[in-house]
Amino acid sequence: MTDVSTLEESLTVPPPEVVDDLARLDGDICVLGAGGKVGPSVAGMAARAVQEAGTGTRVYGVARFTDPAARATLERHGVEPVSADLTDDADLAALPDARNVVYMAGVKFGTRGHEHRTWMMNTYLPGRVAQRFRTSRIVAFSTLLVYPLADVTTGGSRETDPPGPVGEYAVSCVGRERVFEHFSRVNGTPVLLFRLGYAIETRYGVLLEIARSVRDGVPIPLEMGHVSVISQRDVAAYALRSLHLASSPPRALNITGPEIVSVRRLAERFGEILGRAPVFEGTESGTAYVMDGTQLQREFGFPGTTLAEMVSDVARWVVRSGPTIGKPTMFQQRDGVF
Repeated sequence: MTDVSTLEESLTVPPPEVVDDLARLDGDICVLGAGGKVGPSVAGMAARAVQEAGTGTRVYGVARFTDPAARATLERHGVEPVSADLTDDADLAALPDARNVVYMAGVKFGTRGHEHRTWMMNTYLPGRVAQRFRTSRIVAFSTLLVYPLADVTTGGSRETDPPGPVGEYAVSCVGRERVFEHFSRVNGTPVLLFRLGYAIETRYGVLLEIARSVRDGVPIPLEMGHVSVISQRDVAAYALRSLHLASSPPRALNITGPEIVSVRRLAERFGEILGRAPVFEGTESGTAYVMDGTQLQREFGFPGTTLAEMVSDVARWVVRSGPTIGKPTMFQQRDGVF
């Protein structure tokens, strides 16, 4: 499958658990940042789930929509697109009221030399949004990079571990969490801090980068020798189901697959499928940005897509030269500079 519309359709198919959870959710749903990489899957799945549940819930997808195709994709799934710049106070105030908010806005790439914008988007803006939606429940997307590099033999970072951000981007993301926590405590707003590992689909992500390196004979650095990954469809499902977990004070939840994945083994598996021997450089350091997903599994069970299925899907996409989004994860970075 290399057809983008078919892929996007598959990413928005709601599992039965999502339909059931949204059927008992009161109020409309607003996805802030619906034009990004993961946002269309979250908004589209929400719209399809409430349609299937027959609740009459409205799902709004908020973005600047500089790409008209993104707007059309949301509309096709039943999302009501709302064009807005969240950094504009008038636009923010004019957003439709919604009992449920999934906050996905933020920046990561190109932060070097633009640190001021990184802090505005990742730390200042969340405060503005928290005040605007003080009577809503909020799932706020965060990142595994709020944690320090973890010893891969201990199971990865846990929600109870203290932050240990490396670099300004990661520090600004801790700031995002702290600001949401502050306004949750002040206003009583239920919030869930959604600490996401690397979301995977066939057009971008860690698996795609490794597979293409194997195919093209590009050396694969091993110092960041392990990763946490999860399929984008599962991310969308967990984000929507997590609305029921929002609380004041907020709770954090690691969003990742059940295994800590070896970069070397991934490359070797892609090599077996693609018929190419991977080329490596460097050696594993023993630490990496990896998370423990035990709490997620206790809440919702294991992800619906296995690592083997993700590897197989990505390999087929690479063999058929499917289109890519062109935004590298930079997962190899250990200095926090993006």
